[in-house]
Amino acid sequence: MAVDDEMQVLSEWCEQLAKALQIPDLDVDQELLLDVARKAADQVIHAAAPVTAYMVGYVAGHKAGGGNAERSREATARAADIAFRLCEDRANSKDGGGAGHTGVM
Repeated sequence: MAVDDEMQVLSEWCEQLAKALQIPDLDVDQELLLDVARKAADQVIHAAAPVTAYMVGYVAGHKAGGGNAERSREATARAADIAFRLCEDRANSKDGGGAGHTGVM
């Protein structure tokens, strides 16, 4: 399946799942979540991908509070950035470098 076809299937799946979960207006940054999950799988272990994506989403929802979409997007971006940096630090520490960034929200 071509990448464009996969993204179409993913978009349709997200729309279907959002409706089933009664959050039809949810705007999912699929590319960002896929990137952070891919990075976690590559730098940590494969099972870190869904757990990392869940945690980034959890923070986004928690920080959004009263349904503020902009705060949710900002929290998602910050949480993803922290996850990316932790993955990079982990990769660097495997190579003998890296200080172990804690990445506080």
